[in-house]
Amino acid sequence: MGEEKQYIIDNLTRGESWRMFRIMSEFVDGFDVLHEIYPAVSIFGSARTTPGDYVYDCTCEIARLLAKRGYAIITGGGGGVMEAANKGAAEAEGMSVGLNIELPMEQRPNPYSNLKLNFRYFFVRKVMFVKYAQAYVVMPGGFGTLDELAEAITLIQTKKIKPFPVIMVGSDYWAPLVEWFKCCLLENNMISPEDLDIFQVMDEPEDVVREITRRVVM
Repeated sequence: MGEEKQYIIDNLTRGESWRMFRIMSEFVDGFDVLHEIYPAVSIFGSARTTPGDYVYDCTCEIARLLAKRGYAIITGGGGGVMEAANKGAAEAEGMSVGLNIELPMEQRPNPYSNLKLNFRYFFVRKVMFVKYAQAYVVMPGGFGTLDELAEAITLIQTKKIKPFPVIMVGSDYWAPLVEWFKCCLLENNMISPEDLDIFQVMDEPEDVVREITRRVVM
């Protein structure tokens, strides 16, 4: 019974009409709550990092510096990098937004977001991340982080959204992926050379903040 419950969320063969109303309500709630937030930076990364880890502390510093300059910080609202980003924003007395998602293995909202929204559907939540962000900061992470990164790059590549900074933090971590972009995607004509300019790789929090403030007008 417990295992069956895990799949009810995405079982699109049941109650399609009522599901559409629920989806619309999530969009409406998100638009109503987030529409006045500007400028904002969405920060992504692993939920598995812990306080004291370099990635956790680096994320906290990036968020703190951005919040001090007036940027709202948007995260997935959970632990790890999300917690660190919300914590950094809160410590700087900035807007700290957590967009939490319902998961079969419950994700607990972190205590540092001062504006919280709960979502049942990943795709609605992803719209909020990109719609209300003027930049993406992508810390080391797993499949979910790669998903958000790829979506942003794709939307910019296909001109579905205006270009904005997409900054991958941690050159050692991201180097193999960037090399794969070059040696496999580019060499096989799966992407164009200019597509590699959509994103940047940086290491220092100050450099990340400097690039965002340079390109995102307050």
